[in-house]
Parts: sequence; C-alpha cells; structure tokens
Amino acid sequence: MLFAAMALLWGVPYLFIKETVETFSPFAMVAGRTLAGALLLLPFALRRRALRPALARWPWVLAFGAVEMGGPFLLLGHAEQTLPSGTTGLLVATVPLVATVIAIMRGDRTVLKPLRVIGLVIGFGGVAVIVGGPGMVAGVDGLIAVGEVLLVAVCYATAPFIVAAKLSDVPSLGSITLALTAVGLFYLPFALLVPSEAPTLRSGLSLLGLAVLCTAIAFILFFALIDEVGPARAPLFTYVNPVIAIVLGVVLLGEHLSTGLLLGVPLVIVGCWLAATGGRFRAARADAEASAIA
Repeated sequence: MLFAAMALLWGVPYLFIKETVETFSPFAMVAGRTLAGALLLLPFALRRRALRPALARWPWVLAFGAVEMGGPFLLLGHAEQTLPSGTTGLLVATVPLVATVIAIMRGDRTVLKPLRVIGLVIGFGGVAVIVGGPGMVAGVDGLIAVGEVLLVAVCYATAPFIVAAKLSDVPSLGSITLALTAVGLFYLPFALLVPSEAPTLRSGLSLLGLAVLCTAIAFILFFALIDEVGPARAPLFTYVNPVIAIVLGVVLLGEHLSTGLLLGVPLVIVGCWLAATGGRFRAARADAEASAIA
C-alpha cells in the first residue's frame, strides 16, 4: 500500500503543477506549496524534536533546500507553461541517469559496469527520441522548457550528495521542514510582486493538492516506507511515476500522446533501471549502503 501510495503521490505533481500555473505564477505556486507543506509538517517535526539538529546545520539545509526544492519547483512551474505534464514527468525520471554520471565524475568506478553504461546510452537515447523524434517538442520555447526540466533532474541527482556529505546525521523530517520554510519565505515576496490571474477552482485545488498530498503527506509516507522496506528498496516506485504522469495528462488534460513519447517512455525507464541497478532486482548490500540517501 505504501509503494502504491508513493507511486501515485509523486506521479500526480506534474498534473497539479500544469493546472496550478494556469492562473498562479510559478513564484506563487512554489511559495504556496512549500509554506503550506511546512506548516503541515511542523507539528511532526516538533514532536520528534527534529528541528534543533537541522537548525545547527542551517547553511547546508538551505543548500539542500535550494537544490532539492527552490530551483526545481520554480523550473518545473515555468517549464509546464509550455510542456505537457506527461513529458515533464518522464524527463524528470532521468534522475538515475544523471546521478550515475555524477558518480562517475566523482571518481566512482563501480558504476562503470557494462549494463549500467548500456543503461546510460539507452536512457539518454530515449530523451533524444522524446525531444527530436516523431511529434517532437516544437519551437525555441519548447527546447528551453526541456532544458529546464533536465536541469531539474541534475538538481534532484545532486541533492543527495549534499545530504550524504553534510546532513547524514540530521533527522530528515527536520531538514525537510526547515528547507520548505526557507524556500517558501524566499519566494513569498516574488509571489506577491509578480501578478497572477484570478485563481480558478481547479488551479486552487491543484495548489492545495501539491502542498497537502505531494509534499506533506508524501514525505511522511516516504519515511514510513523507508522504515518498512529500507532505503535501498524504497525508491523503486519512481519507475512507475512517469507512467502515472503520462496517463493522467492524457486522460484528464487531453494531452497528445505523440509517437516520440510512446517510443521514448520504455527507453527512458529501462535505461534508468539499468543505470541505477545494473540489471538487478535486488540491491546488493554494498549498493544498499551506498544508496541509502537516494
């Protein structure tokens, strides 16, 4: 049930973002999502006394918040003013590919196994098919939006290295609550200054869904899932997220399911799985320890 819940809760944000930015500015979307999420998580963080350790490492918590939330949430909001939500969700799913490249750049040669290298080639080939294949992303604005989403993937792949190096002994709930608060307060002035249209019921409910379901509740369930199955198996639901994002975009938003997207979906998912796991269905002990933060 936890796996299914997380596959859904982190598969629907792209639908909610697409609906939210129809009337809210990307700044307002980020500020509303993070501040509301922080308020909902705050009682749990206080109960577990998780804030004091996070405050003691506040520079690194802020760095984590900027890379994991501040930059990505804004970039996704701006990109989805151009890109379909399903395409956005699939491009974000390239995080394991980027993480493998970063590991190689950091000198980790254990990832240079044949199947992982093949996974990198297949995965990035899938991205190329999505961007340049049949029904490709059109126009300069579309290519800029693709670049923004791929930059989000870089951010999401980089953030765990900050956690592993500087925040590994800080309670995750405290780090996330403090980071959400800082990001929300940073974007609040921009949200008030940049004009937004009068919110519709759908955009307002989508913003509420982002804050409550995809931020506060999702993080709580993610911690419960880690406690239940361990950090190595917990992130396996991420391979289902892009499929959910694409299906919701087509069914609820009427987004076009292009040939390039149909061809690219299996390439990206298989490439990510090979690059992240080397083709195994069970993580070895060494890999389980190395991927604890991821």
